[in-house]
Amino acid sequence: MERIDVAVVGGGPAGSSAGQAAARQGAETVVFEKGVPREDRAGLGPDSTDAAGMLDYWVDLMDLPEAIPDDVILRELNGATFAGPTERLTIRDTGMGSSYPDFGFTFHRARFDDWLRERCETAGAGYRVGTSIRDVDIGRRGTHTLTLRDGTEIETDYLILADGPQRTVTRGVLGEFVAEQRLQNLASNRANHIAYQEYREFPPELFDEDLLKFWWGSMPGHTAYPWVFPNDGCVARVGLTMPIGLDIDEVQNPETYRLLEPDDETVPSGRTYVERLLATEYPDYDLDDFPLVEDRGKSGGTETYPISSTRPIDSPTGANVAIVGGAMGATSAFHEGGDHVAVRTGKIAGSLAGAGTLDAYNREWKRAVGDEILRNVSMADVVTGFEPDDWDDAFRSVDRMLDDGRLSALRMPFSGRAGLSVLARYSKAKFGYRNDGYVQLRESEYAV
Repeated sequence: MERIDVAVVGGGPAGSSAGQAAARQGAETVVFEKGVPREDRAGLGPDSTDAAGMLDYWVDLMDLPEAIPDDVILRELNGATFAGPTERLTIRDTGMGSSYPDFGFTFHRARFDDWLRERCETAGAGYRVGTSIRDVDIGRRGTHTLTLRDGTEIETDYLILADGPQRTVTRGVLGEFVAEQRLQNLASNRANHIAYQEYREFPPELFDEDLLKFWWGSMPGHTAYPWVFPNDGCVARVGLTMPIGLDIDEVQNPETYRLLEPDDETVPSGRTYVERLLATEYPDYDLDDFPLVEDRGKSGGTETYPISSTRPIDSPTGANVAIVGGAMGATSAFHEGGDHVAVRTGKIAGSLAGAGTLDAYNREWKRAVGDEILRNVSMADVVTGFEPDDWDDAFRSVDRMLDDGRLSALRMPFSGRAGLSVLARYSKAKFGYRNDGYVQLRESEYAV
């Protein structure tokens, strides 16, 4: 049986960061990645689905010691446009202190993941792609045995789970420490949204090279929205996120959503939503004016992927197990994934495991990214139940608080009743999650 110090399950941003950090501590570390194909990657690699991009303060949250390579970055961003059914505003400043000089950037996710893998391997960690985990035997004395798909057994002192929001390995491991009913909210069809996007080439006159664009209140569902994100050339990603299994018969006032049509008997597919968005937003153009770029994405210029939409969980660190990134629910549909949080939680877990002090992980991830997660969890609560008119009211109020795309304290008194109501609900939600109350499964609940 092969024996190592730290085993990492999943080779995406969280897993590669964990592997790199553990190896830098001198621990014998291996990252296991099952590997998926992509049109824009020569070989197998992690499930590298592109999120919106990287905002300025997210760069600091990642806590990377070196700059992201130029060939990874596609577009420097100057802002983000948020559109309701009738209201529209553009924000030019995140309002968060940051060392990064611009609003943010979009990036090539497969190249980003490959760069993180290179850093991991350079630090001395092994990275085995095309290797899936068949079983994990949790040893009560602190060591664990991983059985690979080919039957190979690996014994490890520390186990870091970075298998993403599907939690294909994580849920089985957690079942060793907590009753099954406490894990129901982590099932993939309950804990996640589904995202779909297409890589399309835009007519030059329509291409906004430095703006992220989001449409809220145009399709039903909690934190459901379509988007357009600029990439290289005139290529943009056009996509959406929506709840899994939404029943159209349960949608109140379906006629108010512009991307629904009267004869829809079910919630439209992602492809249909994208086509309707392009048709309604650019009525003077045909779909053929936005051709698919088929050498991008997972298959023929398209991709589908899960995004966590639940609150995060603690890890059973007393058993030398840490859960990071999407697997712990730290990423979010509300901020379009969360590569920054994945990188940081992976780095923290890897550093602690490599040093033999993993018991500090739950405290340290909260110290590093707790405020970020609290903001997203609280805002998601605030907009639960929003209908199209509510989004218009919210954007109208925010627009009154903007001065050249930047929030102005002097303008806040003019936000109106709707704006003050949203701010009050947000403050109340944050207060309700005080003392780490946003954690849905605490370390104290694990039988270790």
